[in-house]
Amino acid sequence: MRFEPRLLDEIRARLPLSEIVARRVTWDRRKTQAGKGDYWACCPFHQEKSPSFHVDDRRNRYKCFGCGASGDHFKFITETEGLSFPEAVERLADQAGVALPAPDPQAARREQKRASLADICEMAAQFFEAQFKGPRGDGARAYVQKRGLTPETLREFRFGFAPDSRDALKSHLKGRGVEEPAMIEAGLLIKPDDARPSYDRFRGRLMIPIQDDRGRVVAFGGRTMLPDGQPKYLNSPETPLFHKGTMLFNAHRAREPAFKSGQALVVEGYMDAIALYQAGIRHVVASLGTAFTEDQILRLWRFAPEPMVCFDGDAAGISAAHRAIDRIFPVLKSGYSFQFNFLPDGMDPDDLVKQRGVEGFWAEAEKSRNLFDVVWDREISVARLDTPERKAALEKRFDDLIGTIRDDRVKRRYQLDLKFKLSNLFFELSRKDRKGGKKPGADPSANVIGLARERVAVSDDFGTERLVLGLCMRFPDLLDRNFERVSGLPLVNELHIGVRDALCRIVDDLETAAISDLIASFDDPLRDVMHEMVLETIGLQEQKQAEFYALNHRFPLLKANPPEDFVEAAFLHFLDVLELNALEEELQTELNAADDQIDELAWQRIQALTQDLTRRREECAREEGELAERAKKIRSNGDAGGASQVAAG
Repeated sequence: MRFEPRLLDEIRARLPLSEIVARRVTWDRRKTQAGKGDYWACCPFHQEKSPSFHVDDRRNRYKCFGCGASGDHFKFITETEGLSFPEAVERLADQAGVALPAPDPQAARREQKRASLADICEMAAQFFEAQFKGPRGDGARAYVQKRGLTPETLREFRFGFAPDSRDALKSHLKGRGVEEPAMIEAGLLIKPDDARPSYDRFRGRLMIPIQDDRGRVVAFGGRTMLPDGQPKYLNSPETPLFHKGTMLFNAHRAREPAFKSGQALVVEGYMDAIALYQAGIRHVVASLGTAFTEDQILRLWRFAPEPMVCFDGDAAGISAAHRAIDRIFPVLKSGYSFQFNFLPDGMDPDDLVKQRGVEGFWAEAEKSRNLFDVVWDREISVARLDTPERKAALEKRFDDLIGTIRDDRVKRRYQLDLKFKLSNLFFELSRKDRKGGKKPGADPSANVIGLARERVAVSDDFGTERLVLGLCMRFPDLLDRNFERVSGLPLVNELHIGVRDALCRIVDDLETAAISDLIASFDDPLRDVMHEMVLETIGLQEQKQAEFYALNHRFPLLKANPPEDFVEAAFLHFLDVLELNALEEELQTELNAADDQIDELAWQRIQALTQDLTRRREECAREEGELAERAKKIRSNGDAGGASQVAAG
């Protein structure tokens, strides 16, 4: 339904935006000036300690200067409560006392039809509930008792029972004046094609109503109670009310808890969702047994920016997660993704909660993996990489998958991260091929690090150069955003220059560069130092020979997982340090030359270099002081411990 701008303006004029937002935040008394319509609070869309979320009642707009969230009345409601735009308009119009225009006759007829079908589904739900409580429901009550469901849970989810009869529901609804075609359209009856009489779709099953965002019953899920009964779960068919690809089971209950906690949990079946809800995990939904659709993905992102998909750890669960990945990739956008958690093989969420309690469930949830890692494992687990053609095929599979991402910024981040991770993998494979494999019991890092030590002369800038290169490998986006500066960085060590140039080649030709070909083109000295960098960056820190050189050892604060903006600020500071050192070398060269003979032009160059050097030293000192202060706070919050320095050692 389309709404006239005049109508939306009237709603905004009658309802102060601050009144809407105040239900979600607490205003900061020091910064807020209510008389001027100027309000400040901590942002409801991300975690922060200092208020950067601003509401301007005069302009009817809000904006967070921390995360960039912005909008008006309707955007705030859709983002915080997961409502669609029409639903948000309806709610705010009701609160503002603004009458909405009557829908066009065709839309009115469609809505009346949906309302009528919803009434029929409600009658069916009441019938199933009565059967569950009556004599026919003895077996169903024994089954749910065995499953450990409490009376409160049974009432909340309106459990019912469908008698094992061809027309029990049909006869009941007919007695209530419901026409047979309407029962069929609501998905409650099956009409055979051979002109035989219609019959009840659900027979001899435990019944669970499926409700829409308003809490209306729009469909049903029926579970067999027989050990060998098939199908195990039977859902209503597609109807004017029920669309599997857009709905999520328990969404109307989970929406509010998900927003408050900033988390959303997705499980495979509604019995799993009910078990977790009963255990106190209220921000849980189920996908109704279908593969994720784009609509469901976008709906889940209204609940939380990174919902956790919790599937069984067996082959079927992993396969379902892999299918979901292919649906997720095209709609990925900045700030939104998914986490994946695979439960121990043979267990579902219901089993886990019963055996280990809520604490045990969350302990398993802590092992969740991000989308990037799950994609990597999916492709690597089936890849053979013993020939150039097979390596190229792996790269192509990744390229094809990343190519489906519509958001250009997210696409580039994936291209960067995957190219660098592939380079690490191919370095290792290349080294094994050249060395003929490793000897039994031999340390995998000792030989290459020894070779690299011999070939890389240690300079005063060695540690800082190595730190900058390590950060480029671990955080490729830093290299991408500062490409021009890094590519012209005045490095001292020749092999470090080779590493830098190789990394820049990967970034500069991201779309077409074949990593396997690039690795094959390196000579032995460069290949060895690149492999050492791989060891430092991707984490063979448990090897004693690699530990001293490890990236985390050079920059210990990384162990505390500092914010991205802090890592970038430190990275830029390290670039400043290297450039400053090069400037000092340049000035010293000028001074040495001036010992023999100095003219006016040389003197002017020395003065300019001296002034620039003084300014850069002051900036570096200020940056280092600011970073040190931030580092103290990060260590105290994360209990990171370790060294206090921010600069490279």
